[in-house]
Amino acid sequence: MSANAIRALNQGAKLGNFAHDTGEGSISPYHREHGGDLTWELGSGYFGCRTSDGRFDPERFAVQARDPQVRMIEIKMSQGAKPGHGGILPKHKVTQEIADTRGILMGEDCISPSRHSAFSTPLELMHFIAQLRELSGGKPVGFKFCLGHPWEFMGIAKAMLETGILPDFIVVDGKEGGTGAAPVEFTDHIGVPLREGLLFVHNTLVGLNLRDKIKLGASGKIVSAFDIASVLAIGADWANSARGFMFAIGCIQSQSCHTNKCPTGVATQDPLRQRALVVPDKAQRVFNFHRNTLKALAEMLAAAGLDHPSQLSAKHLVRRMSATEIKLFSQLHVFLKPGELLSGDVDGKFYSRMWQMARADSFEALEVVAA
Repeated sequence: MSANAIRALNQGAKLGNFAHDTGEGSISPYHREHGGDLTWELGSGYFGCRTSDGRFDPERFAVQARDPQVRMIEIKMSQGAKPGHGGILPKHKVTQEIADTRGILMGEDCISPSRHSAFSTPLELMHFIAQLRELSGGKPVGFKFCLGHPWEFMGIAKAMLETGILPDFIVVDGKEGGTGAAPVEFTDHIGVPLREGLLFVHNTLVGLNLRDKIKLGASGKIVSAFDIASVLAIGADWANSARGFMFAIGCIQSQSCHTNKCPTGVATQDPLRQRALVVPDKAQRVFNFHRNTLKALAEMLAAAGLDHPSQLSAKHLVRRMSATEIKLFSQLHVFLKPGELLSGDVDGKFYSRMWQMARADSFEALEVVAA
């Protein structure tokens, strides 16, 4: 994204008193100009806190993470539109300021590996979370991921129980999440959609008596007030939005991000093209979009007779099954009871089988012989 796009987003976040996620490109000078709260997203490239060979640098991380503007740290394990794929910023888009911000070299493609080098098992992930929490001075640390194989997340949950280390939050991304850099095959076929993934993560934590200790965020094609309500009703504590704010600053989905010729100045490093994005105007639009979306959510809650978003539940959502039948989400889906996975008395063979297949020492599944 362009410098002016970052400026507009952060100034709008400051005006509206909400958080601005940095994305995996790290914290640029433009994130700092207006002082809006930041969630520092830490991807597999460890941009902003990496060694010369691309590994995690604890000392560089601590310096950035302890800045008061950084409110929490989010480990990006996978991205909704292209989970397990990694990414690339072509060298013709790597300017000197991007190189300085990310800690990379000019004249080379910038690679985001498809996996992290700081950990390779669920147990190692938990210890990495504890390390980041200590290095940041105790700030909230969590992770974002798009659910793939169910046993992989349950392996992470087993590692939580084994180590006693819990993330402060988990953001569930959905396969419908957007990026112009995703291969079509991944966008169409890889990863679990947001609501199914969110429900699975919520149920797993409930079944382990961990849900009240970990906050859940939801991310993936969330734009409207109803989108927010629909994820809060099935387990989320908050919602993240990317495309809504992209539209607010002028994105027209011209699909020219990779060319450096974005016509609206949103996704280009060309100083001349960036002038198309007027920061004060777009910052106000960011603020307005956030304010009006939450106003619409409040009106929806009032219409449902509710006082607070936390009162939303699955019984408030309805799906039409046929021309003559509708069902509440509470009737459609399995909702585990507190501690159900721990007791072994699980209402639903799917959760029971996935739990048996999960392992804390590996993301690989255990082979389970059917009874």
